[in-house]
Amino acid sequence: MELKGSDRLKHSNNLFKTGEVVKIQKTGESVTIRKWQYVKNMKRFSYIVEEHPSTFYFEEEFEKVKSSCK
Repeated sequence: MELKGSDRLKHSNNLFKTGEVVKIQKTGESVTIRKWQYVKNMKRFSYIVEEHPSTFYFEEEFEKVKSSCK
């Protein structure tokens, strides 16, 4: 996603990045972020995940997956 000027600053506040593994809060399923975008009229970020490409999610539906460090 190529952003220009002030759009780059506005869109850099999303919590999750492409390729990041997150958990869907409602189901507990771990999924991988495929794509994200800022929905201007809703002033929110939406996400498409690899495992469910025909469904979009909002940030508040995810939680970060804790990495297991050994």
